[in-house]
Amino acid sequence: MLEPTKEQITKDFAEICRRYRLPDGKISKIQEAVSAILDAEDETLSLEEVFPEMHQGSAIRGLRLREGLTQEQLAGLLGVKRTNLSEMENGKRPIGKNMAKRLAQVLKTNYKVFL
Repeated sequence: MLEPTKEQITKDFAEICRRYRLPDGKISKIQEAVSAILDAEDETLSLEEVFPEMHQGSAIRGLRLREGLTQEQLAGLLGVKRTNLSEMENGKRPIGKNMAKRLAQVLKTNYKVFL
């Protein structure tokens, strides 16, 4: 019978949700961070505060890719120019309530995601 030739490098890791493995030494810091988040239930943070590099347009891009659509295809379904859609995805053009509802219908999500 063959013996393993390498020592397992995951022995000092803890499993989270059967998907993520983290070093055991980091678990206490993660638990503290999660506790702080859960203890601050009355404090609401905006998307920009949590993810400063993201904006509502990031949701358009993610959902568009999930649906397997190009910008050109999505723009056609919405009845807008591709350049306008690109500007929305890049945070250069605001997304109004009517556009949010149209996006939500095409991308199968809640319109509030885009506001």
